[in-house]
Amino acid sequence: MSTVQHEIVPSLVGGEWRTIDSVRSGEVFNPSTGAVLARVPFMSDEETSAVVEAAAAALPAWSATPAVERARILFQFRHLVAEHFDELAAIVTREHGKTLPESRAEVQRGLEMIEFACGAPSMLMGDTLPNIAAEVDAETVRHPVGVCVGITPYNFPFMVPLWMFPVALACGNTFVLKPSEKVPLSAVRLGELLTEAGLPPGVFNIAHGDRECVETLLAHPQVAAISFVGSTAIAKAIYETGTRHGKRVQAAGGAKNHLIIMPDADLDQSVKALAASAYGCAGQRCMAGSVAVAVGAVADPLVEQLCDHAGSLKVGPTDGAEGVDMGPVIRREHRERVASYVGIATDEGATVALDGRRDFPGDGFLIGPSVLDRVSPQMRVGHEEIFGPVLSVVRAADLDEALAVGRNCPYGNGASIFTRDGYAARQFKQHFNAGMIGVNVGVPAPMAWFPFTGWNQSFFGDLHIQGTESVHFYTRQKMTLTRWFASSDDSHHDPVWKTK
Repeated sequence: MSTVQHEIVPSLVGGEWRTIDSVRSGEVFNPSTGAVLARVPFMSDEETSAVVEAAAAALPAWSATPAVERARILFQFRHLVAEHFDELAAIVTREHGKTLPESRAEVQRGLEMIEFACGAPSMLMGDTLPNIAAEVDAETVRHPVGVCVGITPYNFPFMVPLWMFPVALACGNTFVLKPSEKVPLSAVRLGELLTEAGLPPGVFNIAHGDRECVETLLAHPQVAAISFVGSTAIAKAIYETGTRHGKRVQAAGGAKNHLIIMPDADLDQSVKALAASAYGCAGQRCMAGSVAVAVGAVADPLVEQLCDHAGSLKVGPTDGAEGVDMGPVIRREHRERVASYVGIATDEGATVALDGRRDFPGDGFLIGPSVLDRVSPQMRVGHEEIFGPVLSVVRAADLDEALAVGRNCPYGNGASIFTRDGYAARQFKQHFNAGMIGVNVGVPAPMAWFPFTGWNQSFFGDLHIQGTESVHFYTRQKMTLTRWFASSDDSHHDPVWKTK
């Protein structure tokens, strides 16, 4: 039995860092080496409830804090994140396995969400209409919803929490973050920097745990709103459970993103964009390109160039390594799951044009990029979310057939077209069944100022993450009608114009 002692990941409760003494826990791995970095204890129902109660206790004072003062703390937080930029990127690489450039890009996107939240005083302004009826004035104002919860996935341990809590805090809510137990270290560092920025105790809290912790958060009567990012099955369950308990819920789920390549596309640029989309972050992102739909005669040269380009990518450990194009996946069992889809493709009649299943030195969770050709949408590799570096190629005769592939997909997250033809691009924009569209863009993920608008089984709820929709999600409107009557004490209350 190993006697190695690992770091125990603390929780943040009411401004106090606590080490939970739990019999249940998970291991945090370095995916590049397979080594255990830390142990994260899982909170019980009672311990999770205590975190919510700490957030509820801090709510009255924080919601009464002027919006400008809340924004000033976020400005300081933004300064600290920028100051620790390289350190934060290194943490992401260490616990997730992204290449360092990918981790830096993640931190940058998180910074942009903080910058967006700093503008909350402008976005929180209400509307007024004097004299909407005779001597009646109308106004609306935005109020915080209360204690908010964020349940975040492993694939973006830094960025996705920042999709949620900066806006929630700027709007006057308190927050409980439940990060993925696979990647809790980035969340802990965010909590430390928020504390250093001057955030009052209890306004931001971190709860670690598994299903028991999540179920407590979904049902707790003092929780008002829940934000979630993860797989479709869990997103649907989170939405149904949260709304059944009267919560406001936004739940972003999985995806099967399509990339259409028209015969007139710039093939060299398209291949580079497809490879970056499919194999960036080892394919572990909900905006990853998963299905390349090759239209007409472009199919054969596209597959050939894809195999050449993907086959030349350097796959290896990212922790301290230079020149690596693609890092590991998150866990050993996930690597085996992704690899199994290459075998499934063969069994279903697809052609394995590039096989990423090969031996790599060391104990990291490495798998190479794969290209599967002559896939049909009915195959498992054609419609199931793989969440790894596997790109399936579906061949279509024309644009209408390519559009039909998306129309029959249960997801609706993102899709892109590569073409020089404005008409084809317009038809794609108008008719493809997805909420985020790219034209000659491999990953049509919106920046902070625009909402992350997944459709169908890719999103459950109404108001999306990011952009002004996030401000609306974390606030509720109050409308006031006002009528004032003249006082009978004319000497005291006569308007100025009457005395002249």
